[in-house]
Amino acid sequence: QVRLVESGGDSVQAGGSLRLSCAGSGGSFSPAFMVAWFRQGPGREREGLASIRRDGATIVADSVKGRFTISKDNYANTLYLQMDSLKPEDTAMYYCAAGVRWLLTLAPSDYDYWGQGTRVTVSS
Repeated sequence: QVRLVESGGDSVQAGGSLRLSCAGSGGSFSPAFMVAWFRQGPGREREGLASIRRDGATIVADSVKGRFTISKDNYANTLYLQMDSLKPEDTAMYYCAAGVRWLLTLAPSDYDYWGQGTRVTVSS
């Protein structure tokens, strides 16, 4: 069982930046092999943004490539999502997720554990 807790969501103006954090229960993401960020905007499907595997490999969705960066602090057992040049269309609930299989994907069905989410609102 992996419990995930997100933080860092806020209301910002377009062009601004935010850094989201996700902590794993007990200070660890184990037994997950990959951890990722997703978002779900009003009336939209859940969208995979970026994932990082235990060996450090990453994948980033084309829709946010160049603006969003995923990273993981292995000592603090914390996952981050640095979001720059934010746009109103980035407004959504952002979720952290963990998968226990050796994969690197952005498909929600490949993830086994989910946090409660943190809200990001970007105003124009």
